[in-house]
Amino acid sequence: MSDAQTQSASRDLDPASRGAGVGGPSGISEAPLGSKKVEPDFDAKSGKAAKPGKGVTRPGDRIFQSMSTGSAAFISILIAAIGIFLVWRAVPALSRNEVNFLTSREWVTVDITDMHFGVLDLLQVTVMVSVFALVLAMPVALGIAIFLSSYSPDWLKRPLAYVVDLLAAVPSVVYGLWGLLVFAPAIRPVALWLNENLGWFPLFADGTGSILGGGTIFTAGIVLGVMILPVITAVTREVFVQTPTSQIEAALALGATRWEVVRTTVLPFGKSGYISGSMLGLGRALGETMALYLILRTTSEAFSGSLFDGGATIASKIALGYAEFNNDIQAGAYIAAGLVLFVLTFVVNAAARAVIAGKKD
Repeated sequence: MSDAQTQSASRDLDPASRGAGVGGPSGISEAPLGSKKVEPDFDAKSGKAAKPGKGVTRPGDRIFQSMSTGSAAFISILIAAIGIFLVWRAVPALSRNEVNFLTSREWVTVDITDMHFGVLDLLQVTVMVSVFALVLAMPVALGIAIFLSSYSPDWLKRPLAYVVDLLAAVPSVVYGLWGLLVFAPAIRPVALWLNENLGWFPLFADGTGSILGGGTIFTAGIVLGVMILPVITAVTREVFVQTPTSQIEAALALGATRWEVVRTTVLPFGKSGYISGSMLGLGRALGETMALYLILRTTSEAFSGSLFDGGATIASKIALGYAEFNNDIQAGAYIAAGLVLFVLTFVVNAAARAVIAGKKD
């Protein structure tokens, strides 16, 4: 080997000439050859290095944050404006009311100088038919969601989910006509049997509606349950399929059966989603108009608490009284009823959030 090659090799092996070890010749550690040097983030506005843990705020982020904040503020202002409008239009009619609006069962608004209107019967019928529909729809929706997420074969999941979702696309008036003309006659034997054999129980006692005619809360509640079924099912199914795979595989590895996997992992994980979907369905039921307008038979008799009562919900009563809307005072009576429904919806949503928060804790 020549002297030049020997000197070159010794320089390559000399740590001081390569900057090897803790520091190079200047005492500053150097990155290995071929590695990418990590540069600190810089704030484009100030030209200085960003503080550790603080990201750079870019124009797109500012725009998106402004749009999100503006949308939230707009929705809040819109809801507040609706509430203010309802109160503003309801006060003149309430000031002329000769009875207690919340406890009276009368509804006479023809003469604006002598008005007697109360929301008690309307509120009771609204809550009764909505809760009855929810009680019927929740177990069925839960069963469908469990089947689609845990038991259904792959080739059946998508078509069956589409069929259930299509129920939400059927117009309310079609449900009303089907319930009145097709379903009510078909369910009449069941209604008669319940009334004859369980009439001692208040829910199945003789009511203010006609069992033979089918215009009762019993018929309306079942139809309404079919209407809210797709809402509850869709939300519940979407939450159930998000169950962590690691939890499911861990349960299977411990020897759990398929039902035990559902009971110990899927149901606890998706409980809040199931409750949320149910509350969405209840909100839909509380505001339903056309189907109940067609099915329920109005009556002047007081609500008795039976499933075989007739009557009107708040929404269907407003639809029935559209002819009186040409007078602001008469329309104000119906707007006052709408205000009660508006508040009731808020109460339901607040209760749902409280239940969900309690389940998470």
